Amino acid sequence: MNKPLACRTIAFALALAGTSLTAPAGLAQTQAQPLPPVQWDNRRLDQLDRNVRRLERAVTQRNSQGQPVLVEPDPEVVALQGRVSSIDQRLEDLEATVQRVNADFERLTFQLDESDRDNAALRTRLTDAEARLERLETAAQRAEAAAREAEEAATRSPTGDAVSDLAAARALAGTDPVAGRAALERLVTNWPDTPSAREALWRIGDLVRASGDQAGAVQQYASALAGWPTLPWAGEVTLKLARGLEATDRDSQACAALGEYNRRYAATSTPALRTIAAETRTRAGCR
Repeated sequence: MNKPLACRTIAFALALAGTSLTAPAGLAQTQAQPLPPVQWDNRRLDQLDRNVRRLERAVTQRNSQGQPVLVEPDPEVVALQGRVSSIDQRLEDLEATVQRVNADFERLTFQLDESDRDNAALRTRLTDAEARLERLETAAQRAEAAAREAEEAATRSPTGDAVSDLAAARALAGTDPVAGRAALERLVTNWPDTPSAREALWRIGDLVRASGDQAGAVQQYASALAGWPTLPWAGEVTLKLARGLEATDRDSQACAALGEYNRRYAATSTPALRTIAAETRTRAGCR
């Protein structure tokens, strides 16, 4: 027997061995039993070929008689195929799940990279803001120190003596009224309750009156005359107070100030001051 024929015979026999033949009308079913290992020599191959030919003739004869031979698959094979199909479906589901997980992972990775970049940018901005804040705080501290120093310098006595400070303020007021007034006010702050401070007050009143503020001048004159001092300028300043009161339509108060002048200062005043007092009394309508 040639080898191609032997191979075809073996294949056909093995195919029949894995199935059962079922024919209608009570044909006996034959199920192949596993055979022990054999030595396939020419004699056995010839015998197998004759058996295969007889099976072929029997199948052909049954088909010609209208009783076809039905070949049914092995139930174990069917069950195995079902399991294989189920496993294939599960594998496909797993592959789809893995793809979704990979997509989610890529998206999360991208978002994480974006977050890292945003965090880096925020850290940079925060560092810059802290540096700017430190510079601003340093500048504010320096400005505050400079302001304190300027304030201390503004309130510090320029000469260390009230009389000398007054002389310097009077000289400054003659050339610069604004700076002179500031110097006089500084003297009042540095040397309160002194004759120099009282004089500085009425001199501030003169500067205020020169600027057109009669009411403000009256306030300064009144402060200088608190307690009616006996200083040489007291009579003249009392008349300035009375004239300021009369100019601001406070005649009764002006008359009261003129009464104090008559009692306290008129006897030691110059004729010019007494003339001014009489004129003021007339304008104020004093009795």
